[in-house]
Amino acid sequence: MSNKKATLPKVDQEISTPEVKESAAVAANLVIISTQENKRARWYVVHTYSGHENKVAEMIKQRAETLSLTDKILEILIPSQDKIQIKRGQRKTVNEKIFPGYMLVHMELSDDSWLAVRTTQGVTGFVGIGSKPTALPKHEVEAIRKYMGQATPQYKADYSEGEAVQIVDGPFTDFLATVSNIDEAKGKVEVLVNIFGRETPVALDFLQVKKVGT
Repeated sequence: MSNKKATLPKVDQEISTPEVKESAAVAANLVIISTQENKRARWYVVHTYSGHENKVAEMIKQRAETLSLTDKILEILIPSQDKIQIKRGQRKTVNEKIFPGYMLVHMELSDDSWLAVRTTQGVTGFVGIGSKPTALPKHEVEAIRKYMGQATPQYKADYSEGEAVQIVDGPFTDFLATVSNIDEAKGKVEVLVNIFGRETPVALDFLQVKKVGT
């Protein structure tokens, strides 16, 4: 078993933790294995190969059903959030993992349930202290669900600070510029434009710039 402490990477903003109602975003990333009530079940963090979270979740579900462990392994949550991506001048909504390589498994921890999950292809271990997986506190699970269910998707930048871009809209159309700051929450970018021999900061929307050469 892993000797990692039971914590997940921090999200990029503070999260309050009131009572959480199930949202469409949460439901879309929740794999329900069983609706049975099990008062001994807790949420555990499982580490997987990044990019294989959904496939691993389905394999865990199949193993739980095959091994008759649906009374102990109940559901799997893959923390994800919808983001608005601006790419090549087009706006689209993408579902992005909040903690790439991690998923939450709601289960009663026992030798057989631990073994079923741990030996699933793509699982690299449980997160915990020493040799024992450590359950996530209830308020942390609720905070993650709330963060997933935020009504307004954030923006996802297709470029990085210091990168050269071309302005495609506004008074500086066709100017080349350098990205100096990115505000994904508002979908804004600040670029440096060379005007009269000096770099001038200009604030633009994501849709007003594109990568050079695209």
